[in-house]
Amino acid sequence: MKLVTLKALLTPAALAVLDPSEAHRFCPDAACDVVYFSASRTYRQAEVKVPVLQKDGRGTTPVCYCFGHTRADLEHAAREGRAGVIPQSVQAHIQAGRCGCEVNNPQGSCCLGNVNRTLAALQTPAEKGRTGCC
Repeated sequence: MKLVTLKALLTPAALAVLDPSEAHRFCPDAACDVVYFSASRTYRQAEVKVPVLQKDGRGTTPVCYCFGHTRADLEHAAREGRAGVIPQSVQAHIQAGRCGCEVNNPQGSCCLGNVNRTLAALQTPAEKGRTGCC
């Protein structure tokens, strides 16, 4: 993890005990409450300012933290047959240099992969067969 991600997303109390000299990693495991960890410390969901996509299944949880696309937005777009609109929009913002995933996304990396994975998971089996997605 980049230090800038932790500095941007940890709560003030958690930030006050952050050791910037330690290497930190992100835990994507949905069954685990830990979001960040180092050799000597863990930071749990309650210590992060935003809900973490991989750990929070609510519809209001962001999938794209920079441009505010939530799970519910992606579900709605998929139901309406407009699943491609959101990733195209995010891609256009990335190309225009507007994304700030390193300070907005708890993963510290680009949200577009999460958008695409979430949309793929929302496809019906018939849609998956039609697009060649496994």
